[in-house]
Amino acid sequence: MRFSSEQEELRTTVRTLVERRGGTAGRDTGVGSHGAAEGVWRLLAEQVAAHALAVPEEFGGAGYSCVETHVVMEELGRALTPIPFLGSAVLTAQALLACDPTAARAKWLPLLASGSLVGALAWAERGSFDTDATATRAVPDEGGTPSVPHPADPAPRPSWRLTGVKEHVLDADYAGLLLVAARTGRGLAVFAVDPAAPGVTVEPQVPLDLSRPQGRVLLDAAPATLLSTSGKRVMRHVLDTACTALSAEQVGGAAHCLDMTLAYARQRVQFGRPIGAFQAVKHRLADMYVLLESARSASYAAAFALANSAPDASAVAALAKSSCSEAFRTIAGEAIQLHGGIGITWEHDCHRYFKRAHGSALLFGCPEWHRRRLARGLGLAGGGDAARTAGGALMGHRESGADRG
Repeated sequence: MRFSSEQEELRTTVRTLVERRGGTAGRDTGVGSHGAAEGVWRLLAEQVAAHALAVPEEFGGAGYSCVETHVVMEELGRALTPIPFLGSAVLTAQALLACDPTAARAKWLPLLASGSLVGALAWAERGSFDTDATATRAVPDEGGTPSVPHPADPAPRPSWRLTGVKEHVLDADYAGLLLVAARTGRGLAVFAVDPAAPGVTVEPQVPLDLSRPQGRVLLDAAPATLLSTSGKRVMRHVLDTACTALSAEQVGGAAHCLDMTLAYARQRVQFGRPIGAFQAVKHRLADMYVLLESARSASYAAAFALANSAPDASAVAALAKSSCSEAFRTIAGEAIQLHGGIGITWEHDCHRYFKRAHGSALLFGCPEWHRRRLARGLGLAGGGDAARTAGGALMGHRESGADRG
């Protein structure tokens, strides 16, 4: 699990761009029509082509893998950059790529890759990201057809109607394209919906983490275009991609929390000495570092497994989401404790990372849910300590394999 020189150069470029443009710590800097740091969003598309990294060249992308996207996500997480990269460039683009080849897919992917279109994936229902909880229904429109769309369709048009409620839709208020998971008579399917179409209502929500806008999408016989009838397969791939990408963001955020705390421990003087010189503080900083490096290993393992289509990619993604969520929450909490009273003030960034840590821990499923998924996949009875032990064994197996390679 080593990054190439090009990937490390990408990391440096993204970090420098974000720092210079000021799109950091979730602050409202240069907010444009998409409700994001518009300057950073535009420059990432134009100068770095970050939105196109994991999109094939035939759709206007760069033809790389999720590993390059992982590098970008880690740097955006380090700065809490408030742009819709995760929801649009990662989730929506990868969901489209996993769908059946259609003219609609060929139309929207280049727009997503260029950053000129913001997409959103309407997925969760009733607080759950488990597709078994999907209750949104899809029925053929009058004159429409329930058949699978064909790649040669010259002009794809809405031929279905969707009714239901979707929650926790990232950047829903700024999206120009909605991808919706809904049930048909044949099972789960994926549809494209125009947010401006009749029957579609987007309600902005006020999440704990204000730097990550979320919305509630109400569908009342909304016109939709069928993208894939293999919804279960598509959403399984999306879940693995989402967990892997989010784990990178969590690692980046946790790393910045540790860096901030180390710097403060060197500067803050108590009883005539920097507080970092006290053994109790040293121990807590060391524990934060161990947590961070363990989470980083799990996150990188998930990225390389997904990029190589490894048979255990789903299990490693679940492990990464669980361990990185808990590590980020713990490290962000420790950062506030070691900063003292200043850590909870509005002027300091600590509380912003604390909110992101707790918000992202619940996004795409809480750690406990992913441990239960991991336990079921490994044939274990429980999802607690048994899953943690199995996850550690799985990571050890992957690391030993990498050493042999």
